[in-house]
Amino acid sequence: MNTILPIEKRNAVLTTMASLLEQERESLKSINQHDLSNYSGEDLAMEKRLLVDDAKVNGMILSLQQLASQEDPVGQVRFTFTHENGMKISNKTAAFGTILIIYESRPDVTVEAGGIAFKSGNKILLKGGKESLLSNQKIVSLWHQALENNGVSTDWVEYLNYDRVQTQEFLEKPTQKVDLIVPRGGEKLIEFTKKHATCPVIVSGRGNNFVYVNEDADLEKAMVIIINGKTSNISVCNALDKVLIDTNLPNWEVFAKQLVTELEKFKVTVLGDEAFAKATGVPAIENDLIWYEEFLDYKIVIGTINSNYEAIAKINKYCGGHSASIITENEALAQEFMDNVDASSVYHNASTRFTDGGQFGLGGELAISTDKLHQRGPIGLQHLVTNKWYVYGEGQIR
Repeated sequence: MNTILPIEKRNAVLTTMASLLEQERESLKSINQHDLSNYSGEDLAMEKRLLVDDAKVNGMILSLQQLASQEDPVGQVRFTFTHENGMKISNKTAAFGTILIIYESRPDVTVEAGGIAFKSGNKILLKGGKESLLSNQKIVSLWHQALENNGVSTDWVEYLNYDRVQTQEFLEKPTQKVDLIVPRGGEKLIEFTKKHATCPVIVSGRGNNFVYVNEDADLEKAMVIIINGKTSNISVCNALDKVLIDTNLPNWEVFAKQLVTELEKFKVTVLGDEAFAKATGVPAIENDLIWYEEFLDYKIVIGTINSNYEAIAKINKYCGGHSASIITENEALAQEFMDNVDASSVYHNASTRFTDGGQFGLGGELAISTDKLHQRGPIGLQHLVTNKWYVYGEGQIR
């Protein structure tokens, strides 16, 4: 069992790790090229997540520096009470113990998620995908060096090089105590983890995010927000998949045609519901099941609705519980939308692409939870803790 490390030690390891990544930047990028050349898959989104370039390394280093500068999430007092018999009772945040992170293709998770779990006092088990094995092994060797340089045991960070069968065995009968599992990846990975895990799982959910263009929308804002949400990065869970246009919008058909023209400039495949397809000439959707889909591709579905109530109901039925945005100049209506849409992050006149721990000021995230327990949306340092009760007495009995 690892006793919790003093915060100074945890911060020193994070700072050392940031320096090592800078020193080993070229070596890591070259090892990553081997992973990329071994990856023969057709999945464009997967390939983008697999790549480690200078921008990715910069992001890893920045997240470690931000983590090192944040206050300790462990031992924060959340509640105090003095019992009538004189006992002093307090509730404080506490580390989980050991956290298993299961993820696909993203070597930066080995740094960012590992760093968040470590800073919050936890031992980390990392189970990365086979496609990023060489990159991950290099990063874990740097973690071990950072730990050793600070006189800390390397078993705080452990890499599990398991295939699917071994992973299932470990989930069902762990060879060491695991307190929390965080799967980061597609729906199949999440379902697999939930099915076999014997301890709590935080679901890092799918996207399928919506933008609703209300009749009082500023159409210039709507256009740039939709284009940014759909095209700036297709491989992430905060990308945009669905647009709803209010048919009470004056000349909505004109805006619809302009929107299709702009999206097609980025080679986005546009599908529409019956009314949108009729107004613009794009292919119509075959059935309503497509509204449930997350695309992770240059593809979008655009539909029409005729009231705010209908927009909220449609989003709550189909969206993944991740992010939804309303474009409107009517603030009261925006607030009603934000209060009633059941998603982890709701927006007024902004792109869903901001649902991210770094963008929300958390210094990165372990995952973006679409569950409601115990934290929704980006899970930062301050959320990756459980709690415990401290009771101080002088011989009191009940």
